[in-house]
Order: sequence, then structure tokens, then C-alpha cells
Amino acid sequence: MSDEIWNKLRKEAEEVIKQEPLLASYVYACILNHDSLQSALSFILATKLSDDVMPVVTVRELFDDAFNQSPEIIDNARCDILAVYERDAAIDSFIPVLLNLKGFQSIQVHRLAHFLWTNGRKDLALFIQSRNSEVFGIDIHPACFMGKGIMFDHATGIVIGETSVIEDNVSILQQVTLGGTGNEHGDRHPKIRTGVLIAAGAKVLGNIEIGAGAKIGAGSVVLKDVAAHTTVVGVPAKSVGVPCCDNPAETMDQSLGEE
Repeated sequence: MSDEIWNKLRKEAEEVIKQEPLLASYVYACILNHDSLQSALSFILATKLSDDVMPVVTVRELFDDAFNQSPEIIDNARCDILAVYERDAAIDSFIPVLLNLKGFQSIQVHRLAHFLWTNGRKDLALFIQSRNSEVFGIDIHPACFMGKGIMFDHATGIVIGETSVIEDNVSILQQVTLGGTGNEHGDRHPKIRTGVLIAAGAKVLGNIEIGAGAKIGAGSVVLKDVAAHTTVVGVPAKSVGVPCCDNPAETMDQSLGEE
């Protein structure tokens, strides 16, 4: 999959230059001047995150070190690209995911912050979290564990707390909060199992479990565990049936499903 995605990105980049020559220097800088997804991604993200006191070269070194020490970060990024390509009806190629979609980019920044946090560099991890929030409008605590095949659709306003867990193949839309219920300490945030779809504006609060293949309707407030393959909606959220498929995160079907 690694060669396939990178090779396709390069071919798409060449087509973009033919169709829109004004983007040539940008596309060369971000993709065609690089020999791997790892190199391109570190350049793109470092350029986004750098500021007057943290130069792009320094930020890029952080990404490169993380990618070299934990190659699974790039493997997960490949899965994230594929997830967006397969689930987002507005996306028909890989290149806009890498270059333009802040949901994808913010997830990859979080992967760096999480790497730093788990390696004891917590102050630097919090700095990266802060820049992620400032640049992309998405706030994810560095301690949060996140699997692969994750899609943040639209992404603006997503907030994810410290002890949250997001397993593989999850889709989360804009203005979603995975938060606590007060100022308690310890394990206090939601656990999102594989295949879950969380629609726009939903709030999932407390140390609760959202079971595999569950679906949370837009604007819902979830305060209790949700069983696997169950659809919940409302304030507070209540079960209204089951999703129409085993993995609603993949189909992005936000209908209520079957009762």
C-alpha cells in the first residue's frame, strides 16, 4: 500500500501541474521534490506549524525523528489517506487529502504530539498540541491514543480529552467533543471502539464506551455506554435502533437506521 499511495500521489501531482500551472511551485515543494510520503508529510506539516520562535527546520526534524523511530506513524497516515478517499464523497483523488484537508493534517500532527508525550517530552508535546489547535482549530490532548483509518470530516471544533481512546476505522465530524463530566482526575474520557461514526456536534462525555459499529446522531449528548451496533440520538442520547451496516464509519450513513 505504501508504494501504491505514494506513486499515485506523484502521478496526481503531475496532472495538477498540467491543469493548473500556477500551482506548480507549490506542488513541487510539497510532493515532487520528495522521494517518499514521509518526507513530503514532514515538510507539509512543519511548514504549517512553524512560527516566529519555532522555525520550520526544527519542527521538521521533530517529525522526521518521530517517523524514523516509529514507522507505524507513516503506516497509519497511509491508512488515514485511504479512509478519507473511500469515505468522503467530495474527494476523488489522494492529493487534496494530503495538501488541503485539515482533518487529515491535524491527525498527523497529533501523532507527533502523542509520540513526544509517550517518550517523556510532555512540554514539547503540549506545544505541538497548542500549535495544532491554533493552526487547524482542533484540540486533541497529546495523551489520547488514536488508531489508524481515522477520518475527521470538516473537523472544525473537534475537542478530544486526555484519556480518550479512538480505535481503528472511526469517523468523526465537526464540532464533536470527547470530554469529561467535571474536574475529576484519572481515566475520565470516552473509549471509541472500531467502526464508530460520530456525527456533527455530538458530545460524548465521561469514561464511557461506545461499542464497535455504533452510530451517534448529530447534536446528541451521550452520557452512558452505547452498545455495539446501536444508533443513539437525542439529549440525552437514547437508542433508536441499529445502523444499516456493520461499520457506519465507512459508509458515513447518518440516517437513523432500523428500529
